[in-house]
Amino acid sequence: MEDVLAVYCRPYDPMRPVVCMDEKPYQLLGHVRDPVPARPGRDRLEDSEYARAGTCSIFCWAEPLRGWRRVDAQPRRTKVDWARQVARMLTADYRDAETVVLVMDNLNTHGIASLYEAFDPKTAFGLAQRLEIHHTPRHGSWLNIAEIELSALTRQCLDRRIQDLTVLNAELAAWQQQTNTDQRQVDWHFTTDDARVKLRHLYPTLKQT
Repeated sequence: MEDVLAVYCRPYDPMRPVVCMDEKPYQLLGHVRDPVPARPGRDRLEDSEYARAGTCSIFCWAEPLRGWRRVDAQPRRTKVDWARQVARMLTADYRDAETVVLVMDNLNTHGIASLYEAFDPKTAFGLAQRLEIHHTPRHGSWLNIAEIELSALTRQCLDRRIQDLTVLNAELAAWQQQTNTDQRQVDWHFTTDDARVKLRHLYPTLKQT
């Protein structure tokens, strides 16, 4: 926990940006019966019955000090899918950065080994050399700013049924463009000192001898 909190205290450095990533499963849902459009004095009506159209995974990347996000839905969330997302981040989003300081949870797909499953050893090693990885602790996903972004995305963009992956990515792109235009930054206040007071029950008790 303190490791991640120390990362969040670092000043903004475009050559070593702090980027948070998270992912969430999303169920594609369609309508069994067409909704009744809204009209003056009456809201849009939607049948409670729905049709399952499969699942996908939404990847979220966020640089809190810059106010930048990228969201992308993929059919799966395998090690190769994650590795390709990392490669895109390093070669497109942050191609000029020396190192990307990456904060994420310790899911089994979130590791350097995944790069070697997706790319040849030389390419994987080159990508790995530009990463400084910090994992949030178990049961500490609240420390991941990308999880907060996914929560906002869910409320603002995913509060309706979407049954097609292409449509979902179009909606995600619109949300991404709007939030990046607003440059809504994240001002993180919870520090290591706060943790040692408010979460002192998580620390071991030293016995006096």
